[in-house]
Amino acid sequence: MPSSGILIVDKPSGCTSHDVVQRVRKALQQRSVGHAGTLDPLATGVLVVAVGEGTKLVSHLQSDDKRYEVTIALGAETHSLDADGEITETADVPPLDVGVVRQALEAFIGRHPQEAPKLSAIKVQGRPLHRRTRRGEDVQAPIREVELHEATVDAVSQTELVLSLHCGKGFYVRSLARDLCRALGTRGHVKTLRRTSSGAFTIEHALYGDGMTAHAIAEHLIPLSEACAALQRVDLTEEGAADARHGRPIGPDAVVGEAWKQASPEQSLALFGPDGEPVALGRRVDAGLRVVRGFTATDDVVVSP
Repeated sequence: MPSSGILIVDKPSGCTSHDVVQRVRKALQQRSVGHAGTLDPLATGVLVVAVGEGTKLVSHLQSDDKRYEVTIALGAETHSLDADGEITETADVPPLDVGVVRQALEAFIGRHPQEAPKLSAIKVQGRPLHRRTRRGEDVQAPIREVELHEATVDAVSQTELVLSLHCGKGFYVRSLARDLCRALGTRGHVKTLRRTSSGAFTIEHALYGDGMTAHAIAEHLIPLSEACAALQRVDLTEEGAADARHGRPIGPDAVVGEAWKQASPEQSLALFGPDGEPVALGRRVDAGLRVVRGFTATDDVVVSP
């Protein structure tokens, strides 16, 4: 099986994203495993796990859009903003219908400031916020600009809401649940949360997190060349590929085609050699390309029957 690539895992509820990484490490007997886009222990669904050279893609996949299905329990807010937390506030639930909820959601569509949950992995003064909060420190959760592209109201009752969300990088569904319920004149928290996609990676191609044997991973691991399809592809000549492998600047004459010239300087590009294999990650700079991370050729992992 390929020793590098991307594995799409359907994370079960009750385990952390790090737990999933550990299961993959144990199954493959390989340390070089990471993940992009943390899921809370309560949440299920798409977790992008990177293996071997695929770990070099992680930071470039973090900014991908995400899609979620969320059920919000009405009438009580918890300290974690989800069902795993202790109730901190309760409130009556006013009469609600789909129209009322849609109208309240309109204020959250597009770019807007969002206060992160106090139990989150965001670092404040170098330490994760959840650790400082659990130690009893009175730390102000950061307010960051996030984007909600689309929100659909799937069901409404006097006890819960069911929504489908399409959001950008750094968006906290738990914070939306808190803020939306307050806007509706009540309190609430996330009851269930399922991520159905992360960028180009969808739940339909996921391996269930409790079934991660070496052979199951081998059947689901997306090779590095295919995993790079999540980024804009740029083909290089032999000369350009040699420059990329050595981390040298790549001039325009060593790049095939013109499409790369339309990329923004911040956009991550997958640089491919003439053999159809990725050689590096890069970005456009001035009239050429610069290498951000190079890929190292690896041998295949042999899985015993």
